[in-house]
Amino acid sequence: MSYYPPQQSHQVGLGGRITPGVKGLLIANVGVFIFQVLAMRLADSPIEPIFWLRPEDAVGKLLRPHDPDGGVMLWQLVTYMFLHSTYWLGHLLLNMLMLWMFGTEVERAWGTRRFIRYYFICGIGAAITTCLTFWDSKTIGASGAVFGVMLAYAMMFPNRVIYLWYLFPMQARSFILICTGIELFSLFGLQDGVAHIAHLGGMLFGYLYLKRAWRIGPFVGELRWRLRRRRFKVLPRDDDRYPFH
Repeated sequence: MSYYPPQQSHQVGLGGRITPGVKGLLIANVGVFIFQVLAMRLADSPIEPIFWLRPEDAVGKLLRPHDPDGGVMLWQLVTYMFLHSTYWLGHLLLNMLMLWMFGTEVERAWGTRRFIRYYFICGIGAAITTCLTFWDSKTIGASGAVFGVMLAYAMMFPNRVIYLWYLFPMQARSFILICTGIELFSLFGLQDGVAHIAHLGGMLFGYLYLKRAWRIGPFVGELRWRLRRRRFKVLPRDDDRYPFH
């Protein structure tokens, strides 16, 4: 079954009517944010240290068995996606805006169950990437999963028009390439406190999932077929060498 519906060229992409899966994710993220604020303001007891992604706490005992401070709080690979900064409301608003803009179209094409599964695969993939690359980090936010959704949108609707910073029109595939370039540049060139590796990790796991790379046999078989195809030469039937190639 294909993940790619028939193309609709040169339309302007802008979310549209909210879908059930996106609606549920929006409610969950906003609800957790409100709980974060209440826990901080009323009880002076932040919940972030329990639910954020800190590699040493999440998978410390698994990757570094001899680390006395390591833990196995595996739920952090999921729960960090629903936490956002209580000091900058834009963190939550921007993530939820992008989820609505791109997620509704993807969910309409795939259905709610498949979309939610993909969303969590990208988010958990972003967490795994972070654990393997930035051991001493503390990560919160849905951006890794959202970037995976953006990638799926660009692969499904490459000719849709997207407005970069809501000003500059461009095709969706160009938009995602620019976003990827910005993330790569920021990863190696900026110290801005943003988890750029999580964004890239979400996109990477989303791409591997869409290409069915987790199915090793078919993936290797398709790769071998593509390599062999370049050697083939089609000959007319009256050629003396037919049917050899």
